[in-house]
Amino acid sequence: MDEFIARLPKAELHLHIEGTLEPELAFQLADKNRMSLPFASVEEMRAAFDFSDLQSFLDLYYASVSVVCSEEDFYELTLAYLKKAAAQNVKHAEIFFDPQTHTARNIPMGTIVHGITAALKDGQTQYGISSKLILSFLRHLSAESAMETLEQAAPFRDHFIGVGLDSSELGHPPSKFVKAFDAARQQGYHVVCHAGEEGPPEYIAEALDLLHAERIDHGVRCMEDP
Repeated sequence: MDEFIARLPKAELHLHIEGTLEPELAFQLADKNRMSLPFASVEEMRAAFDFSDLQSFLDLYYASVSVVCSEEDFYELTLAYLKKAAAQNVKHAEIFFDPQTHTARNIPMGTIVHGITAALKDGQTQYGISSKLILSFLRHLSAESAMETLEQAAPFRDHFIGVGLDSSELGHPPSKFVKAFDAARQQGYHVVCHAGEEGPPEYIAEALDLLHAERIDHGVRCMEDP
């Protein structure tokens, strides 16, 4: 059965590119950029992936991705994912990226986008994987920050198929981002939204009714909706 599943052509519809950073590449980038990671070794970092809740994962996620700095780094990160996806016979991928994670570190939007999209282009050539890029807002940041990010993305609009919403969910309902999502829809973006992952089922309703999400990511708490 495993061999049969491996041979099946697949579409990857929920993939955070920063979350694909493997410990080996993280240490290589840390060394190249003369930075440190909060782990003594590749093995220690890999063991940290045995997390128990969303926030534990996010803490690891943000600590790890801090070593991704240059256009080349974003290219390496993305192409490494595509190589692994090709081995699993992925034919199409819709990929989230979190620009605020990087612009907060004074990395220009263009550096991020050019690195990722160059790898996506090469991935199409080398592995036959088609791809689309989804710009995702960090919900633990302000609504104003989401609007600023949408404005910063404007020169690169042709590279994105849609916008999304992710990161720490509790206390950050979809209703917080109505203005940003209204603006994104007016600019022709498709809309997806993480909702009901750790937040209540009401967040799913808000994502559908207020943000007009075309796809709900996670949504597992819908089972609690009477």
